[in-house]
Amino acid sequence: MSAVVPGPVMVAAGCGGTGRELAAYAGPDGLAGLVFVTRSLTLDPRPASTDPRVAEVPGGLLHDVRLPNPGLEHFLATELPWLVRAGVEVVVSVAGSTMGEYADLARRLSRAPGVAGLEVHLGSPDDVAAGVFETREPFHAASVVAAVRREFPADRPVLAKLRPDASRVVEGARACHEAGATAVVVGNAVPAAFPDGRSAGLGGPAAAPVALRCVLAVARALPAVPVVACGGVHDVASARIYLEAGAVAVQVGSALVHDPTTVTRLRADLAAQHVSHSDPQEDA
Repeated sequence: MSAVVPGPVMVAAGCGGTGRELAAYAGPDGLAGLVFVTRSLTLDPRPASTDPRVAEVPGGLLHDVRLPNPGLEHFLATELPWLVRAGVEVVVSVAGSTMGEYADLARRLSRAPGVAGLEVHLGSPDDVAAGVFETREPFHAASVVAAVRREFPADRPVLAKLRPDASRVVEGARACHEAGATAVVVGNAVPAAFPDGRSAGLGGPAAAPVALRCVLAVARALPAVPVVACGGVHDVASARIYLEAGAVAVQVGSALVHDPTTVTRLRADLAAQHVSHSDPQEDA
């Protein structure tokens, strides 16, 4: 993969498990060619909370934001080889509690066979709860992207996943692109809370209007910056809203909880309708 944005459909970070969970639903062609963004990885393992981590609400899904994951070594030893054998284009989501952790992850992943690109997790609904480096200020987000970019080959893409902050998303997108991000991912979960008061992220169709506003803002203000949209995509119609708003690709997240075939079905449906990220209105 060259340093271009993969697409037009990707599995959103944290929503496809290890990849094995989707394989049984992928159909006769399997997962080959699927752009799979892994769950966000940290250097060391992070245990999952024993509290309920997912709760359905009208129109959306609340989820825990603490980024449980097996750590880099386990991922390299087990998950990455399986994804490569399955023919998946692997984009690894990286998260860190320090800027150095982001850079270390990028350096080590740059040497791992089969890593097609990186997605830099900069959009946690609650940085404190997630235990990640605070990147609410665009300058800080851009500094992380620059640190990652220095450690990762220039011919492979680095995506910067931003929080859907409508008032500052353009500023953040500009800063990250100037720092070396190949594209920005817009429309991460909206800050929310579980009924018991714990921090959560709200995803799904309920968050889609917020994501759409952010996508429109970035696409209009920064037409040279590729935008990947994420938020409530579940069928061709919901994907096309983003593509026609200027996104070059979409990510599928919470829809996979209800229907694990969503991403493979959407890929086929978009291909059948000759929708491409380079000319989204080709057959509109």
